Amino acid sequence: MIDLRSDTVTRPGPQMRAAMAAAEVGDDVFGDDPSVLALQERVARMFGHEDALFTPTGSMANQIAIQLLVPPGDELLCEVNAHIPGHEVGAAAVIGGISTRTFSDFAAIPAMIRAGGGYVVPTRAIAVEQTHNAGGGTVIPMSTLERLRALADARGVALHCDGARIWHAHVATGIPFSTYGAIFDTMSVCLSKGLGAPVGSLVIGSAERMQRARLLRKRMGGGMRQVGVLAAAGLYALDHHIDRLAEDHVRASRLAKALEPWSRWGGTNIIYLDNVDAPALVAQARDKGVLVGASGPREVRLITHLDVDDAGVDRAADVLLTILGAQ
Repeated sequence: MIDLRSDTVTRPGPQMRAAMAAAEVGDDVFGDDPSVLALQERVARMFGHEDALFTPTGSMANQIAIQLLVPPGDELLCEVNAHIPGHEVGAAAVIGGISTRTFSDFAAIPAMIRAGGGYVVPTRAIAVEQTHNAGGGTVIPMSTLERLRALADARGVALHCDGARIWHAHVATGIPFSTYGAIFDTMSVCLSKGLGAPVGSLVIGSAERMQRARLLRKRMGGGMRQVGVLAAAGLYALDHHIDRLAEDHVRASRLAKALEPWSRWGGTNIIYLDNVDAPALVAQARDKGVLVGASGPREVRLITHLDVDDAGVDRAADVLLTILGAQ
């Protein structure tokens, strides 16, 4: 099967598995797993922050980060199709007691920020997603992020980056990770998507915030023990799988071009097919050996990754074109 449902379906290869088997481990709840400590230090340094915290999932990393920035009852602003408000099953409200409002245009943000007082909920933070999944893997321009940082500073609010695929933004633009890191108060980054590790994300921020983050992680059941076997996979991925993301971008470009006029591609590894019979397309493609995901009744998502080579992309294009031509 050619699996284009997500880049989360990647499996660790033999060399990554060997690194996991050889990992030096300790008890991470006690803070003495050397592989975890090495991963956290490295990722924090990459983004120019003081510290980082390893978490089992990206959703947990996001929820920890926004709880660090927004007290219960106060407000987080998010883009309307972002992962935090739409795909984390209401965790901001249920776990953090955080109120959210959404915007569809960055230009709308200044008028949405509220100082609070009386019966008004104060805005404490703004979250952005880099790259933007629902936007077709688009990269938010640095100029936009810099304007947002200036606005946040002027209005006294914090910025969080859901950077699950920020690795792709770096590869697509050449902008250093530290330049992205300088924009945000907290970040989350994912190891188990394009980088191909089996599990894991990290929260990034100040040393003081990461001390509290450990408490929040434990509260949500994320305290892990000899988890260095997973941290080792992340370290291997950072060494070997960042630059190769460019291959996924090239393959996504070729697939998007082959599937015009249905395709919408944002320049990295995510493609959307619009105005299609999504359930029928998913079922028929599966019968022909290609797995894709419906993101709506008329929309299908395809994501390239390290487990799909050139031949797989070409085969998927032929299958999908045949189905689309018959719809």
